[in-house]
Amino acid sequence: MSRRIVGPFNRVEGDLEVELEIDHDRVKSARVSSSLYRGFEQMLQGKEPGDALVYTPRICGICSVSQSAASAQALASLQGVTPPPNGELAINLILANENLADHLTHFYLFFMPDFARETYRDEPWYPMIESRFKAQTGSAAREVLPARAQFMHLMGLLAGKWPHSLAIQPGGTTRAVEMQERARLQAIIFGFRRFLETTLFGDSLEHIAGLDSIAALENWIEAREPDSSDFRRFLAVADALDLHLLGRGNDRFMSYGVYGLQGEPRFRQGLWDGSEQPLDTALITEDVSHSWMVQQKHPRHPFDGITLPDADASQAYSWCKAPRLDGRVVEVGALARQQVDGQPLVRALVADNGGNVRNRVIARLLEIARVVMLMEAWARELKPGEAICEHKPYPKEARGYGLVEAARGSLGHWIKIKNGRILNYQIVAPTTWNFSPRDRDGQPGVLELALVNAPLRAGEKDPVSVQHIVRSFDPCMVCTVH
Repeated sequence: MSRRIVGPFNRVEGDLEVELEIDHDRVKSARVSSSLYRGFEQMLQGKEPGDALVYTPRICGICSVSQSAASAQALASLQGVTPPPNGELAINLILANENLADHLTHFYLFFMPDFARETYRDEPWYPMIESRFKAQTGSAAREVLPARAQFMHLMGLLAGKWPHSLAIQPGGTTRAVEMQERARLQAIIFGFRRFLETTLFGDSLEHIAGLDSIAALENWIEAREPDSSDFRRFLAVADALDLHLLGRGNDRFMSYGVYGLQGEPRFRQGLWDGSEQPLDTALITEDVSHSWMVQQKHPRHPFDGITLPDADASQAYSWCKAPRLDGRVVEVGALARQQVDGQPLVRALVADNGGNVRNRVIARLLEIARVVMLMEAWARELKPGEAICEHKPYPKEARGYGLVEAARGSLGHWIKIKNGRILNYQIVAPTTWNFSPRDRDGQPGVLELALVNAPLRAGEKDPVSVQHIVRSFDPCMVCTVH
């Protein structure tokens, strides 16, 4: 038996360390540590409610729109305001723009370069992957970065800037859309579709989104050579390395639902625990028994949450809290979102071998195809000249919450105001769910569960299997400890 600390991880937003207990070249147990404390929840206390729209996007530089959207929803619930149709469409387009840009960045720049490591040099597929994905020298980055930059022009049109835009408000957005701008939005989305269809998928988005079974996926893979698209390249590597056997969690998935129009989310809200179940957010609690926080007698719902640091807390090993749903661990992210929404291929993959490294990446790429087609419809539905935002005053005393789906999973903001000022503001981020420490019952977090039984290759000091598992969740540690 031996212990090993892996970290800090490169190509990760924020600070992360993983302590591994290793037995016979396998991970026996893991402890995941978020090692940087920030304190945004303390910053917000005593501020005017609208100040949350300024502070919370600055939690993170890569998913600031998600924080902004959750904060705006929380404030809207205080005001009792609903955005007009144009406002809902614009918010969906802005959030989808960021989420898909994050998915693209994760696949090309964070995840795939790990397969171009020297440890894989003797694998038959290595030359194909190294020339395409090796960090700094691979050909993929030279193609994806301009495509991503062009796609992000949508953000400039609708949100003014990125990151940390103030365009999203409780009642809609601040930027009206004219006829010529709608045409530009459609052109931007079409350009992104063209990149995806020629480079990432090598097929139409409709065909990719329509894959509805494992047999359909296998037939699609066999139809062309692995080097015909980046998706096929990944699937070839996933098959060679048995990534469907790596990084399995507890197969309990949660999604808050996202991209709402007239009260109905396009990707639905729910819980998957062997079957589809309704989600009761009143059952969400945060446990701090293994966090560097002032200790509490029992886990608290975010409305009553306390975020007070204590670097000397006994049994603690992370600044991350341990969120639980009805006392149980859940996984969030693109796989959870597509599983809850009922995407047929994802349902089939999870039924076959659960949540794992391969299935998380497949779900993320399927989501890109599905959301781009939704974005095309949203852009067409914008009505130039019609209202895009409603305004109402804040009450003196109230509480509310906002729930969205960031690229990495379920993000919630909970707010209480008293005498017109913020009394309490609590945030539970996606990576807080996935990278939580143990709770008072000893339940490991999702990543801690997923790392168990990860294999070590001969002579490894920095286990590549651990890297694959960690990156399959696309962690954002600055959001985790906000």
